[in-house]
Amino acid sequence: MGKNLSGKVAIVTGAASGFGRGIATAFAKEGVRVIVADLREAPLQGGFEEHAELTTVAEIREAGGDAHFVKCDVTSHDDVKSLISQTVDHYGKLDIMVNNAGIYRGGKLAHEFGDDDLEACWQVNVKGTWYGCQEAVKRFLQQGGGGNIINLVSTAGLQGHPKQSVYNISKGAQANLTRCFAIEYGHEGIRVNGICPTYAKTALTRELFDDKNFDEFFIESIPLKRWGEVSDVTNLAVFLASEESSYMHGVLVRLDGGETLCRYSV
Repeated sequence: MGKNLSGKVAIVTGAASGFGRGIATAFAKEGVRVIVADLREAPLQGGFEEHAELTTVAEIREAGGDAHFVKCDVTSHDDVKSLISQTVDHYGKLDIMVNNAGIYRGGKLAHEFGDDDLEACWQVNVKGTWYGCQEAVKRFLQQGGGGNIINLVSTAGLQGHPKQSVYNISKGAQANLTRCFAIEYGHEGIRVNGICPTYAKTALTRELFDDKNFDEFFIESIPLKRWGEVSDVTNLAVFLASEESSYMHGVLVRLDGGETLCRYSV
């Protein structure tokens, strides 16, 4: 799978840890030259990475891959413009844009959230993806020959959940953003798709994973009876980036162990 990716150039935002790190390293194994974009090079503490002592770039290079780090705040349009420019300066082109950087706010009823919670989700999850899509499309159109955008959305972009309204609002916007870009740029050979995982084992969910009450509740709500793994997301990202998924466009892929099929499992 994905062997036709060799020689491609990809940007993965939020790639120091979690899904982004997993996608970046999986791409590199397929011969993709990867720009690792994040606010920091070191992975977040408390995650599930096998080599947490290494940066993403170091892990890729130790495995024989090609990667380069660019510091980027996705909420800054200027930073994202610079990210694209530095990618082209370093590797000569851009083929794949993965908008993975995200932030979570939860644990409150809707009337309890403050403006800062909503603003944080809106800035990172919506505007960060918006800027990434905009600037990637501009580059793809300049190059000619199409391109590929993959947005990390969430099941929160497909339905409501209790006590995380500000997050769901932002993810719902991100889901429709994905659809709109797919409609407008498909005829240019630019494919745009979204991955919608449920809770998976990353540093951002470590506290929930270690909470036995939540762990039991969550697993009971999943027909497959397990947490998502980073590898579940990375395998799908490789497939969506490759020509093996060439007729998939504007799709928001549920990657949730069946969570959204029903309210409760049996």
